[in-house]
Amino acid sequence: MSHTRPSPVASDRIELKARKVSFDWERTPLHWVPGDPFTTHTINVLHLLLPAGERWFVHVYRQVLPLIRDDSLREDVIGFIGQEAVHSQAHDDVLPHLQRLGLDPTPYTAQVDWLFEKLLGDRTLPPGRASRWWLLERVALIAAIEHYTAFLGDWVLNADELDRRGADATMLDLLRWHGAEEVEHRSVAYELFQHLDGSYHRRVRTWATAFSALVFLWQRGTRFFMANDPSLVDGRASFAQFFRAGQQGVLPSTPEMLRSIPRYLSRAYHPSQEGDTAQAVAYLTASPGANGGR
Repeated sequence: MSHTRPSPVASDRIELKARKVSFDWERTPLHWVPGDPFTTHTINVLHLLLPAGERWFVHVYRQVLPLIRDDSLREDVIGFIGQEAVHSQAHDDVLPHLQRLGLDPTPYTAQVDWLFEKLLGDRTLPPGRASRWWLLERVALIAAIEHYTAFLGDWVLNADELDRRGADATMLDLLRWHGAEEVEHRSVAYELFQHLDGSYHRRVRTWATAFSALVFLWQRGTRFFMANDPSLVDGRASFAQFFRAGQQGVLPSTPEMLRSIPRYLSRAYHPSQEGDTAQAVAYLTASPGANGGR
């Protein structure tokens, strides 16, 4: 097993805390990026994936806490658990609003719940090596997923084109509050994986699983939303649309997403090399939703 430990670019560790957030969806339209249902629904997939996914993160990490031998890391993991629990609830709260607008996400969210609760859930395994193996596999999967949540968090904090297009302010605030916290805690999942295991082979294997699953679930979710949008006669989704939206700056750029792959797979990788903690903290200080909806 490899325990290569790349060093952070700089020590910018801060205390992680769950924030009490408030978002009012009453005025948010179905197509909250005006005139662009494809971009709207591509980003809306977050509301389908994250509630179940982040509940799963919390469940796995609570099992891991007794195995952590570093007090500082344990504090970070506890802060991470608190933030992820709030993220899950905040995105879950968007779903009833979509239902009121005529878009019922239940058929898709049932499939996502099955994935995280059954396929990736706890298994009846003999205590010892087999049980620890399954726990470490899930810890590594979370580290790989967190690489992409941090990537997306950094992207949305800098996605000025969404502002220029007149995207709904409340939805942007939700996405940027969440994105800022993903940047803020971006090193925790990787540091936990390194602390408990650190196998480079496991990191590569679980990255391939996580990346494939995310691509599959995201395109499936976008197609689901487009096909079931009551305002669209023949709603369709394609990779060409995604690529063009990335070129326009309203979705992540495909080339940038591809360049993120070798960064994670590099033996010199460390999450602190991605994103900007100061920018994230500045947004969290100013966010209306993260400050009681002021």
